[in-house]
Amino acid sequence: MVERRCPHPKVIVTRELPDAVMTRLEDLFDATNNRGDAPMPREALAAAMREADVLVPAVTDTIDAALIAQAGERLRLIANFGAGVNHIDLKAARARGIIVTNTPGVLSEDTADMTMALILSVPRRLAEGEKLVRSGEWKGWSPGGMLGYRIGGKALGIVGMGRIGQAVARRARAFGLSIHYHNRHRLPKVVEAELHAEWHPNLDELLGAVDILTLHTPLNADSRDLIDRRRIALLRPHVFVINASRGGILDEDALVEALEAGRLAGAGLDVWRHEPEIDPRLLALPNVVMTPHMGSATYEGRVASGERVIQNIRMWADGHRPPDQVLEGWA
Repeated sequence: MVERRCPHPKVIVTRELPDAVMTRLEDLFDATNNRGDAPMPREALAAAMREADVLVPAVTDTIDAALIAQAGERLRLIANFGAGVNHIDLKAARARGIIVTNTPGVLSEDTADMTMALILSVPRRLAEGEKLVRSGEWKGWSPGGMLGYRIGGKALGIVGMGRIGQAVARRARAFGLSIHYHNRHRLPKVVEAELHAEWHPNLDELLGAVDILTLHTPLNADSRDLIDRRRIALLRPHVFVINASRGGILDEDALVEALEAGRLAGAGLDVWRHEPEIDPRLLALPNVVMTPHMGSATYEGRVASGERVIQNIRMWADGHRPPDQVLEGWA
């Protein structure tokens, strides 16, 4: 149970959400929506945390210990719009008695779709082909034109076999990929059998056995720089690396160096180390497919995330524990 009821909480939303979600927030609560969608400067974020009962941030908002220390006594819930919470200092929030919630599960299928699109796009050189057509320089079909690599029969390595990783595995099986995965805990045998997935308890061993690598772990202290320079060196030269999870999991400098040296075949990236800034060396590489953090960008997914935010606020306001409360040891 939550300590107290708050029947009509003051809710401040930091980014513009779908119209249906913002309207519902305003109908149910004393809500202030960011209809201009400009990211809140730190000063504005601090002011919002001083006056709100509930803050609804997004992945672009860094809610660190210093900001939480300045929060007003009213702030008792941070209802994050999105599943990832690595931008929120959970320990500091807990110390102040502030509950943190997220929106797990609703974006798994959308992110898996984007991942599969990258898995297909990079080996088959779809981005290069599209640019060639637009350039007007394409001279027509030829036996050696735009040769890529077949997907079927290749070994896909999935690092992180949660909801998204499993959704990717289901899609990949339909394309004839064999499934290999590394996870902190082995999946139940019935799930492994459904996915035809082979567990590799040692990540280094997995890296040396796959043709395509895709990352699906949350970003936390254990996963930051998980795929570092040493581990990138374990990948064989024909391997393609896909990241639609979080930029901090992958050492971008080491990735660029491996791509430039021909020690990797290519990469598909939807997330970035310092986004929206992108390393210009990546922009210059033709064998890298890049998308602007759009893995979860569907109308249906955004509305579903908003509904989960509303559900968490309503449960908290009624004096109950929100269904998606995040604990400090979240991973």
